[in-house]
Amino acid sequence: MVDPSALGARLASSAVAPLVKKLFVKDQPGAALVTKPVRISGLVSFKGEKQDVTPKDVEKIADELVRRALKAAGPGELPVDAGEAVAVRTALARSLAALGTLTIEDYEAVALGPDEFARTLRSQSAVTVATFALSRDAELFLDRLLHTASLHILNFFTQRSTYIARQQTHQSQQLAQLVKAVDVLLERLPSQSAEDAAFEAQYAAYITARHGTLTIYGLDVYAGTSEWPLDTAYLSLEATRDRAWEGAAQVAAEQVLAQHDHVLLRGVAGSGKTTLVQWLAVTAADLTYQHGLTHLMGRVPFVLPMRRIVRPGTELPVPEQFLKSVGCLVTGEQPAGWVERVLRAGRGVLLVDGIDEISEERRKDAKRWLRDLTRTFPGNLWLVTTRPTAVPERWLDTTDFAELTLSPMAYDDVATFVRRWHRAAGVDESVGTALLRSVRSAPELDRLATNPLMCGMLCALHRDRRGFLPQDRKSVYRAALTMLVERRDVEREVAPGSAFGGRLPFDTQIQLLQKLAWWLIRNSRAEMDRTDAVRILGDAAPSMNIDGSGADVYRWLLLRSGLLREPADGRVDFLHRTFQDYLGARLAVQEMDFDLLVNQAGRTEWEDVILLAVAHARPVEAERMLRRLATDGTARGKLLAAASLRYATEVAPGARQHVEESVRSLIPPQTEHEAYTLAEVGGPLVLGLLPGPDEAEGELAYLVPLVAARVGGPPALHFLTLFRDHPDERVQLVLTASWSTFDRELYLREVLAHLSRRPLVPVHGPEDLRALRSIGGWPNIKFIGPYRVEELTELIVPEQLTRLSLDAPHPVEGLAWLSAFPRLTDVDVDTEVDASRARQIPSGVRLNTPAK
Repeated sequence: MVDPSALGARLASSAVAPLVKKLFVKDQPGAALVTKPVRISGLVSFKGEKQDVTPKDVEKIADELVRRALKAAGPGELPVDAGEAVAVRTALARSLAALGTLTIEDYEAVALGPDEFARTLRSQSAVTVATFALSRDAELFLDRLLHTASLHILNFFTQRSTYIARQQTHQSQQLAQLVKAVDVLLERLPSQSAEDAAFEAQYAAYITARHGTLTIYGLDVYAGTSEWPLDTAYLSLEATRDRAWEGAAQVAAEQVLAQHDHVLLRGVAGSGKTTLVQWLAVTAADLTYQHGLTHLMGRVPFVLPMRRIVRPGTELPVPEQFLKSVGCLVTGEQPAGWVERVLRAGRGVLLVDGIDEISEERRKDAKRWLRDLTRTFPGNLWLVTTRPTAVPERWLDTTDFAELTLSPMAYDDVATFVRRWHRAAGVDESVGTALLRSVRSAPELDRLATNPLMCGMLCALHRDRRGFLPQDRKSVYRAALTMLVERRDVEREVAPGSAFGGRLPFDTQIQLLQKLAWWLIRNSRAEMDRTDAVRILGDAAPSMNIDGSGADVYRWLLLRSGLLREPADGRVDFLHRTFQDYLGARLAVQEMDFDLLVNQAGRTEWEDVILLAVAHARPVEAERMLRRLATDGTARGKLLAAASLRYATEVAPGARQHVEESVRSLIPPQTEHEAYTLAEVGGPLVLGLLPGPDEAEGELAYLVPLVAARVGGPPALHFLTLFRDHPDERVQLVLTASWSTFDRELYLREVLAHLSRRPLVPVHGPEDLRALRSIGGWPNIKFIGPYRVEELTELIVPEQLTRLSLDAPHPVEGLAWLSAFPRLTDVDVDTEVDASRARQIPSGVRLNTPAK
């Protein structure tokens, strides 16, 4: 299991430099200041009058780069198979061939840097993942190879005598600006003592060691360890900033702080929020900056898990207490005032993880704490994570926090994760392929496989049960607990001895763990003091005929169950909140705490606990809960009751009818406002309650997909695929309008490509146009935001376009460029067009302007 993006970096300079030199003509004397500019297209050796290298040779160079990169990989580390290696080579060759079309000058290319220059080559060559059917690993491998080639290309430019002479003419112009920039930097970065510098180096090493590994579920059984290097196991996901029907701005999650200084990031349990925090912390501490996150350069990360720093009866820590509050074990004493000096210089990256893991009362304190710190120390980067509904929308608006949501794993992300997991576990990848088929064919499992934790659990269960998977959530959790608690020591041949003799039976372990889980849930806590855990287990031991102290039982469960962990000295929590909720719900049912459960229906953090309690309850108990939920008067309670129906083992017809009648005022929605409200209140809960396309007629036909589009995520996308053949034009309008709120490539493949009417589709940039081009183009396009004429004329398929809508000011080129589209009949614009530009419209094209 190796990060494909790291393989290209293993290529030695002696291997790459000669290949890169073949792409360019021999050096010429002088600074080239008198003659025409030194365009890159004029330097390549595979075009023009004298071709030292043919276009075919470019493919050979690309092939050699791929071959040497794969050779540099160690045994078992190959990121792509032979077929994908050919696709990567072809894509790389096309990207390198784009050098012949670049009109920028050599010194401008050097100023771009290797990252931006590589992106320029890909953009110029129109190389897309869809075009070459590249997997995520293959795409990462291609990006790293192109980056490596770009680095050597730019280095080659700087060594040319013409570049050196020419560059000297620009240095004097840049010198004054550089001096000013240095002055500003010196003002911002106060003098740092040698003591500070030495401590920062030690702290950076600590961060790398502390957060540089990732726990991958299930690998401890098959590969001997659950800890894997973060840079080889990290899977990049997308974060989305919701802009309602204007579309959603998507960005790689690790780039959120490049666009916003302050970010509140929402994500469901197991979605990768904490892993992202680890990645950003390690990257900021890494002085080599291998991951291209230059906005973190020179900054100091502070990882602040809320469950660790928020203690009962204590104030939240001031900056000087940050390291102490998380139990940071850095060799050497922290210099007095060091954290404050870092923050006043604007060099901090503050990663506040898990607002949802503290009680609602303490969240108010946390909000004030964040407000005071961000105002006192401006210029630092802040990332705050939470479950989606733990805090209301715009919770941190007063402190200028942008709100984004961590997207679930897309279709291709799941496939990539499954492939890497099986490779790391030493299992044949055909087993992973079989798992993917099972998951895709079972809706309940497909809904589960949307985050790294659950994906890893399904991989482990599938491997453990030799290809058989349970088909519902309760059974999946039960099977996972059996594997963790009962099977793990057997598989790993761990001796059964303990301080109190023998191995604790499975049911005994579950009963003990349930007591800890239910205590945490009832007290709105994500972790507890070790002393509390020991006391609870000690009180339970005699009634379970355990001959040992609470400390003995606690130590055994910590080391053997696989479900408990100690995130800090003296603190204990569950491996994941998912297991805490499952076990807590089980004990709540055993102790008949049904009133307590129902009374918490309005709190989102209790949602899974209540659903799982219905699953565990006996029929009469489940019926009592369902009736109470359905009659509590709140929309949330009624939806929760309806969603619980499919979790109950047995429900009397009268009780089922009562629940179904209670939600008739909510489902199906009658207006757009009701549709939006239903999505907001119910979230993913409502997807299983909505009518399908065969039952949705008239007004309901488009209101139902409107709800699903508003909910978002892979389950919602799967639901929308059921409507892609619906004949109602409004349904197809909703489907096209929803494109930007989902994974672009997956939605294009699963929904847009199947629409028959092809109504107006929103486009937010050239990547969207390239995606549409990959399926043969689109007739009705609305380009949202500023545009460049060359992007439209190059990326829109001319023979397909019949209607074009533009909502940005028109560029200086005017509108004559519209003649490039022979079938165009209508152009809609959001601003007035003067008479001279109106006359540029080709004949036969109707210009529609806003009414005065």
